[in-house]
Amino acid sequence: MELQSLPLPPDLLPEGLRRFVQVDAPMPAKIMAARGMVPLKGPDLLAVLVQLAHDPDEKVAEAARGTVAGLPEGVVEAGVEGLTIPAILDGAAVLLRDRETILERVVANDAADSSTVAWIARTCSERLGEIISVNQQRILAAPLILENLYKNKRVRMSTVDRLVELAARHGIELAGIPAFKLHAEALQDQLIPEPTDEALPSDLLFNEALEADSAEANVTEVDPNDEAGAERIKDRFKPLAFRIREMTTSEKIRFAVVGDAAARAMLVRDPKKAVYYAAISSPGMNETEAAAIAQSKDVALDVLRYIGSRKEWLGSYDIKRTLTFNPKTPVDIAMRFLSHLRANDLKTLSQSRGVPNQLKVIARQRLEAAEKKG
Repeated sequence: MELQSLPLPPDLLPEGLRRFVQVDAPMPAKIMAARGMVPLKGPDLLAVLVQLAHDPDEKVAEAARGTVAGLPEGVVEAGVEGLTIPAILDGAAVLLRDRETILERVVANDAADSSTVAWIARTCSERLGEIISVNQQRILAAPLILENLYKNKRVRMSTVDRLVELAARHGIELAGIPAFKLHAEALQDQLIPEPTDEALPSDLLFNEALEADSAEANVTEVDPNDEAGAERIKDRFKPLAFRIREMTTSEKIRFAVVGDAAARAMLVRDPKKAVYYAAISSPGMNETEAAAIAQSKDVALDVLRYIGSRKEWLGSYDIKRTLTFNPKTPVDIAMRFLSHLRANDLKTLSQSRGVPNQLKVIARQRLEAAEKKG
């Protein structure tokens, strides 16, 4: 069932709370309620405040948000633990998203909607990710939770491997991660570690690779004349390529999903299909990256074929042109884009070395036909 949006119709709240949140209630009474100056405690008080934080009147909403932010930790924790209305719990999680102990109570509450837990899972800490991952029944019922844990850089690699294996065992796939099935297949040859209180050495190495990836992505921000700055980066991080070489196949697949452009640029050239497919199909891969990859002669044919078949990228003239000029692009893909090329590019293509002769001939024919039309 879809989570209802706030504010809720008052009749969906307990009868004793409705008088505090009625839309047509006197403004002074609503302001008093928004400031917490009502005879309510625990979950009832929190429910009223969350509801009023979404009141159409901004003065009321602002007062309620301020009251929620100022509530003592113990009061909020008790309130969250006792809430039974999913939409109110979701609203509390959003209002208190910077307080991890509160989010932990939300996750532990059986009344929390799966969409709320999935939202928390996308950006939660490593510790909270471990807590969410323990509830396998909830994850199997709502795969989006696993998908968001997978995409969250803070969540341990070993935890993700366990959850991928769990999902594969139950025949669940993640639509938002095209390489999910390949990740599950890669785990068939690996020993899945049991949960541990502390991160495993492999988890720490994966995190170090993420740090190196971020440094690689930001290296252009360093002044090239600042030798000391460049040396500090070199001292702190090993080359990203070396980190990647140390990874297992499953780690490379997830790294292609959670890593930055620098990681994807390397992983798309990996000899294993599972890895280069994970990189080119990564949710983070964008049109600009794809255009750069499309001109490469050291990527697999399948990568170029994937780029040439991705509808949302084919609005880019640069991608169509680059694929057509790349001698490694499968001919059937390159042929699709000949009719899109401008006259000057057709002329250049008809004279290019390394391009299949079939393309050059057709390019010349199209150019001559265009010239005859004047």
